Amino acid sequence: MTDISGKTIKNIFYVNLGIKKTERVLIFTDALYNDLRKIGKLIYKAGQQYTDHIRYVESVPTGCHGTEPPENIWIEAFGASAVHELRKNKFLNPLLRKKISSTGLMNVEKIIKKHKKDAVNAVIAIPYYSTSHTRFRDMLNGICGARYASMPLFDKQMLSGAMTVDWKNMYERTVKVARIVNKFNRIEIECPNGTSISFSTQGRKALPDTGMIAKPGQFSNLPAGEVYLAPLEGTARGTLVLEWAPTRKLKSPVIATVEKGMVTQLQGRETYVQDLETKLAEKKENRNIAELGIGTNDKARRPDNILESEKILGTVHIAFGDNSSFGGNISTSFHQDFVFFKPTVILISRCGKKRVLLQNGKLLLS
Repeated sequence: MTDISGKTIKNIFYVNLGIKKTERVLIFTDALYNDLRKIGKLIYKAGQQYTDHIRYVESVPTGCHGTEPPENIWIEAFGASAVHELRKNKFLNPLLRKKISSTGLMNVEKIIKKHKKDAVNAVIAIPYYSTSHTRFRDMLNGICGARYASMPLFDKQMLSGAMTVDWKNMYERTVKVARIVNKFNRIEIECPNGTSISFSTQGRKALPDTGMIAKPGQFSNLPAGEVYLAPLEGTARGTLVLEWAPTRKLKSPVIATVEKGMVTQLQGRETYVQDLETKLAEKKENRNIAELGIGTNDKARRPDNILESEKILGTVHIAFGDNSSFGGNISTSFHQDFVFFKPTVILISRCGKKRVLLQNGKLLLS
């Protein structure tokens, strides 16, 4: 491991999370992915000098972004007593399957709050499939006040790339973009590849993902660097031309037609069409236009790993599926992002005033 990579790993505890010696930290990853396990163990080893209470745990992969982590991870994060009570009251299974009723969810939150003293202070999540858009993450942040670093698909190259960003400068840039976006209530996006989509953001708040998560209840990806929001359900319409899957460039574009906030049709000769259509067909909520993200990390470069590519300065990404953990109303065990390059992003106010935020991939802040 190079010196810069070692320093970057230490900064996860010192700069990003601000871990104190008495705090409890949980690191978890997938048992079947050796590269992720190696990263997890490196981070675990480095973390031992920052806290006396750090745990490294492996579990089976969930199989899909946005799916709740398995029971053993819940026990490690919230404590055995909380999970035992959830199971005893028959809340655990529907919670893990994202099929719990609103009344059931209220009872779950009461149980979690009752046992919050047993919860960890910080989580470093390094699974293959993202846990960002889960009740697990949301309740750790919102009820227990834990900090949460979400690092799905993380690999070593990021330690000497996107993770070397100037955190202060990126923080300021990201917060500024979020403030601008929140002054408007409609967004139009056009890309050279033929992507053209618009939607309302009325009542929704754009949030900054800055990597600075030292305060109770804060959440961020690492690498970080985006502004994200949940478009108002039912309002998105247009065409998305997908050129990249989460970890590879597509051999030919996949065209997604969007009507009334949902993906209604996929077209293309790529085999990925069948893979994606299978997921969308599982549940109508999977077709929801769930997220708009705007990349703000000037050290992010790689287009072949969605964790990094969605952070590239001057890009946007749009996700399908779950948005329940960041202001939306759709809960489903699916959340998949797609990155779009050289976008022009136009913000529109209620009175029709327009502002160009991105012009052909160039961020316009002045």
